[in-house]
This record gives sequence, structure tokens and C-alpha cells, in this order.
Amino acid sequence: MGSMNGRVALVTGASRGIGQYIAERFAAEGAAVALVARTVGAGTSALPGSLDEVVARIRAKGGRVEAIPADLTVPDDVETVVERAEAALGPLDTLVNNAGVNFYGPALDIRPRRYALMFQMMVHAPFRLCQLAVPGMVERERGWILNITSKQARHPMGPPYPDWASDGCTPYGMCKAALDRLTTGLAAELEGTGVGVNSLGTAGLVMTPGVAVVSPHTPDNAPVEDSDAMAEAALELCGAAPGAVTGRIAYSMELLGRPFPDGPWALSATF
Repeated sequence: MGSMNGRVALVTGASRGIGQYIAERFAAEGAAVALVARTVGAGTSALPGSLDEVVARIRAKGGRVEAIPADLTVPDDVETVVERAEAALGPLDTLVNNAGVNFYGPALDIRPRRYALMFQMMVHAPFRLCQLAVPGMVERERGWILNITSKQARHPMGPPYPDWASDGCTPYGMCKAALDRLTTGLAAELEGTGVGVNSLGTAGLVMTPGVAVVSPHTPDNAPVEDSDAMAEAALELCGAAPGAVTGRIAYSMELLGRPFPDGPWALSATF
């Protein structure tokens, strides 16, 4: 009997990285988990990780899980996700909006298609999934929404500006700032319904497959957080009583009360 026994969670971007870690942790605590991602089979993406592999790991440990293949950059796919997950596992009470992408570079140089793709995946899709999932949660008087954010959402203070302010993440930070505003606004609107809405970001670098390929940040120039921190912090926020914790914009290591290594980047990590 885990702390999420009887719960049904949907996690986007769950074929690898942070989404995978959260999904596997929730399953270990007894939740039935719907995994949403584009990569279904192993070896079908340039990046390691797939829905099939995560499903196999969870089932090998006795967990209940279903793959919900979908491309969240396609609005028609977004429309089907909640309905398909509930048909497979039952009514959702937990939604983790984790799927994300970043195209690093100067803000004014980003291609319109890439800009639109980032906003579709990290702003429009989470917003629509909330519209689809939350009414049922309100009706049942219990629900947990967790939006995965980033310290890149914060405003750099200057001049002079810190190095991280020009590391190529302005459009990404714009998306995460919008997601944080969704968190606080929706938390206010849903106060008293039993549905909590929170944002969670990394306190330091998590070397996911995507980060390893495209990010300018490495363990040599950025602090690396504990490998289990995001999953444990997500469990803490989503394991609270219905509606008890809401409207928070939290970061993993700080939320868990874990010490963070000192270094020249300690006060300016933005991951």
C-alpha cells in the first residue's frame, strides 16, 4: 500500500527523463499511470527511451500502467489524451504537465515554427489538458495538477545581467513563465474545490537524454541535483491531502530541504 494507492495519474513526456522518473515513482507508490509521449518503440527516436520500455519497467515491478501515444504539438492529439487515459485506467485525479522542448539560441533568431512548437507543447497543451481533466476532478472533489517549470521563468535582474540571462533560453523561459501564471491563477480559481495546482522545477541540472544532446549546460559548468529529487518532490506535492497544497512554485532540492553543493553557479542556477 503506497501513498498513491488507488490514484490514477497522467504524465506527459513520460518516455524518458523527468517524466519517466515521476511516472515510475508514482507507480511505485501504487498509482495507475497513463504515459503520454510520441516515442512508442525502442530505437524509433534519436534519443534513448520509449513508452514501451517504461511500461515494461513498471509492469515488471507489479505496477498498473498504460501507454497513450500522442504528439502534443498536434492539437487534435491533445484532445484525445484525457479520454483515452480514462478509458484505459479510470477517472484521472492527477495530471503532470511535463512534456517540453527547448531550442537554444538568441531570442530574435528563433525560427517561427520552433517558437510556435515550444508554445504549443509547453503552454497550449497543458492549458487544454487542464480544461479537459479538471472538471471531473472538481466533481469528485479531489485532484492534483503539477506543472513542470524552470527557473528560466524568473526575470534576470540587471544591468549588469548574470551569465544565465543570455544563455539562449528566453523563449523557453517565456513558456515556463506562462505555465507558472496558469498554476497560480488556476489555483486561485479552484480554491476550496479539493483540487491543488502547483509548479515544480529542478533546482540544478538533470542530465536527461534531451539535455545531454542539446543543452550548453553540463556537469562541468552547472550544479547537478540528486537523481531522485524531481520524482520525490513531485510525490511530496501530489501526495498531499486534496487541495491542501496549492499555488506553489517550488524547486526540487529546496522543497525537499536537501543541501545543495557550493560553487560559482550556486546562486544563479536556472534549470
